[in-house]
Amino acid sequence: MLTDAFGRIREEVHAAVDGLSPEELAYRVREDANSIAWLVWHLTRIQDDHVADVAGLPQVWTSQGWVERFDLPFDPADTGYGHDSDQVAAVQVESGELLTGYHDAVYEQTISYVETLTDDDLPRIVDHSWDPPVTLGVRLISVISDDLQHAGQAAFIRGLL
Repeated sequence: MLTDAFGRIREEVHAAVDGLSPEELAYRVREDANSIAWLVWHLTRIQDDHVADVAGLPQVWTSQGWVERFDLPFDPADTGYGHDSDQVAAVQVESGELLTGYHDAVYEQTISYVETLTDDDLPRIVDHSWDPPVTLGVRLISVISDDLQHAGQAAFIRGLL
């Protein structure tokens, strides 16, 4: 089920991005709204950050050179969480292929990890800072939920275009 869910995210990302110009990817419905580029970058950063953390792996963003390819004015650890309007506007890409390339690389690392999991792995506590503590299963479902919501938002903006 997890591989299917992450695969659906990937499909939605490609459907939202493929064939759009840099201007369309940067389009914002209102000046304080998110763009497709920001939404896809952010959802991919969240998946990369959260899955790498629970898997004990390096993030694809930094380990595979995506941080340099995007050349954004943010700290390499930034995932977009809490970004203001100016930071959203700063996420500009030269093509949709940059977004889907990064997403595909994160997808591959995610699937490689998820395929190793068994039912016995899912109750493992991965974050003690919450009450109740967060299990691996809950963290993965949280990533899937967040990513699908943002992919849906990107699809909505594409529909407006």
